[in-house]
Amino acid sequence: MSHLLANLTQFARLLRAAGIPITPAQVADAAAGLAWIDLARREDVQNVCRALWVQHRRHLPLFDRAFDLFWRQQAGAGEQAEIPGPQWTSLRLMMAQEGALAGEGDPEKEPFSAYSAVERLRHKPFTALSAEEMTRVRNLIAGLNWQPPVRRTRRTIPARHGAHFDGRRTLRHSLRYGGEPLRLARRARTHTPRPLILLCDASGSMAPYSRMLLHFAYALSVRLAAVEVFLFSTRLTRVTPHLRRRSIHSALDQIAHHASDLGGGTQIGGALKAFNLRWARRLLHRGAILLLISDGWDRGDPAEISAQMARLHRLAHRLIWLNPHLAAPDYEPLTRGMRAALPHIDHFLPVHNLHSLEQLAALLETLPG
Repeated sequence: MSHLLANLTQFARLLRAAGIPITPAQVADAAAGLAWIDLARREDVQNVCRALWVQHRRHLPLFDRAFDLFWRQQAGAGEQAEIPGPQWTSLRLMMAQEGALAGEGDPEKEPFSAYSAVERLRHKPFTALSAEEMTRVRNLIAGLNWQPPVRRTRRTIPARHGAHFDGRRTLRHSLRYGGEPLRLARRARTHTPRPLILLCDASGSMAPYSRMLLHFAYALSVRLAAVEVFLFSTRLTRVTPHLRRRSIHSALDQIAHHASDLGGGTQIGGALKAFNLRWARRLLHRGAILLLISDGWDRGDPAEISAQMARLHRLAHRLIWLNPHLAAPDYEPLTRGMRAALPHIDHFLPVHNLHSLEQLAALLETLPG
């Protein structure tokens, strides 16, 4: 069963990358369902997974194509036909391309050429992408699965085995039996995903990355309910309402209109101070995860950056700094802003290509609640 669950989990991750939303609970349900059938019967396996995982009719062709591809891959390797197994890397990338490019090309023809094309895109820096490649990468970013850790809230709901006694429901229930409390009602605390707060450097030094990172922020805003996005250059601007628009192009037009300092100088300390004074307690009191995206170049006082970062670190559940230059082999955090910020950072990660965003998504899934 452990081998089966591992394969199901990998298959679910692959389908999520292709744009089919699948939760961990659905993976567990599929594992439980498959325990009752003959795994050698391909149609039965496919029907169980399809019934539990596919919620929209438009995803059916993609699911069936993926399942056929995996089954054929496993059978060709001469292994027992159950849930397909070992060639996850190439197959995952092939299906990611299938989901992102919406039918461009034919996976029956030269499948490893498709793999190589997507693999190159995953590792190619945003600054080196052609216009066509940027469109493909944006589609892949839109298909990434984001699952922030959940936190337990103070709110409670009725539950059969909850930890809290529910006196009102117990009393109401007892009225049916002449006031005898035959059953004690219970309540349990609810769980909710931790909010994500993005503070994005939109100064001139970040200009080569800004547009793609705004697509990243838009994808998060579409996928998750609790996301707040701020841009800063010489001042701080909240752009969350603009990213709620249906069209990314409309969102970018609105942002360009309201954030008039885009592409200017950098005042990291001043921007963080403005956020701390007006927004920090309001947004971070629920244990939010803060993503700060910047190359660390700053014209202000490093002492102010250090003081404001210390305050953010105390309030946030996790403080993650994303730097596009971190991936360079010879990079060292020597700028004044970066050196002042480093002692207050929980995770220091690159953000220069699609693979770096995939790493961020994987980190968020593993953070403790």
